[in-house]
Amino acid sequence: MEPPHPVPLPSRLAVGELAWRSVCAVGRALSPDNFRPPDPGQIAAAYRSDRQLRIDGEVPDVWSPLSRFWRTADGWVRTHGNYPHHASALTAALRVPPHASPEDISSRLATMASDVAAYEITAAGGLCVTVRREDPQRDAMLRRHPLVETRRVADSPARPLPLHSVTAPLSGVRVLDLTRVIAGPVATRTLAFAGADVLRLDPPHLPEPEWQHLDTGHGKRTALLDVGAESARVESLLADADVVALGYRPSALARLGLSPAALARRHPHLVIAQLSAWPGDDSPRGFDSLVQAESGISWIESADGGSPGALPAQALDHSAGYLLAAAVITALRRRAEVGGGWLVRTSLRRVAAELLGMPRRPVPAPADEYEARTQEFEVAGRRVTTVAPAVLWPGAPARFRPARPWGGDTPEW
Repeated sequence: MEPPHPVPLPSRLAVGELAWRSVCAVGRALSPDNFRPPDPGQIAAAYRSDRQLRIDGEVPDVWSPLSRFWRTADGWVRTHGNYPHHASALTAALRVPPHASPEDISSRLATMASDVAAYEITAAGGLCVTVRREDPQRDAMLRRHPLVETRRVADSPARPLPLHSVTAPLSGVRVLDLTRVIAGPVATRTLAFAGADVLRLDPPHLPEPEWQHLDTGHGKRTALLDVGAESARVESLLADADVVALGYRPSALARLGLSPAALARRHPHLVIAQLSAWPGDDSPRGFDSLVQAESGISWIESADGGSPGALPAQALDHSAGYLLAAAVITALRRRAEVGGGWLVRTSLRRVAAELLGMPRRPVPAPADEYEARTQEFEVAGRRVTTVAPAVLWPGAPARFRPARPWGGDTPEW
């Protein structure tokens, strides 16, 4: 089904069309026989939710000064420094003081080749990629694989879905959320919106930016737990879960015994949802902005042809989140019908390849006006305004359940 009017996310690439398909996938998965098309304007608002977010009436700082494009001796790189430990690794790799100014970093990077800068920063634990041109052959190769891979990975008896209400079709479904940043939390926020009991676990030593939690934490419980040191408790939670959502690097998950293969052996009843920046079990860390830069999207979206640009929203993150949520819902239905443990997974780079294979415009379409539906709630005494849900199904609530204070719950069902 085509949208009644375009999703107003102006871009040379088909960002609006990708957003429409991704959000619609959730509605179709929840109500395959009675699909309700969502509002294109609300989809645009949901994809730009960080721009609508207000905390005590103020717009939060979303981007660190170290998350940006930088000119190098032979081109451009893109860095990501929103998390303090990544910012520290970046400055250490460049041999500048921890609180160096952007001007100091710019001067240092201007003397380095792009690939050298990316290698040294990444080797130090930071995040940096060379801004590259599009590679159509690589994208075509990626598109040979499903946008969201879905396969049976274990044998176990069928588990009927719990009794549920029209407003909460996933009521009774337990989701253990081991994701961070945007894409994974959007997926689990969507499952929580549909009624699932979502418990998010975060490492005590890695705080989440407040705005990020408040923008994606709706309807979830949130607890702090060192999953490496508390493996017995994690195993107990997994034993009683229906879904586990994985958003950490595949190699890090493997070290913790939480790779999809290991989970399927120990807990063959689970639906395992995995999301990473790049495809492959040895893929490095990554974020939406870095994948845009590495995949060629940034040059396609350049305003002047001389400096890289960006999509009008973090569309790879949001699309991956909605698509993964839809795949989880479909896998739960399959488990109810035929049993088994299921793996559903995608990557931001695979979503980028999908976008790069869609029709393009020579220039971005003009932005249409739209009025975003928002909602307000209080969290730990803070007044929070966020975008209301974009996903629809017959009986869908008009509002998210509020987010809870980050790390304030007990890690138990």
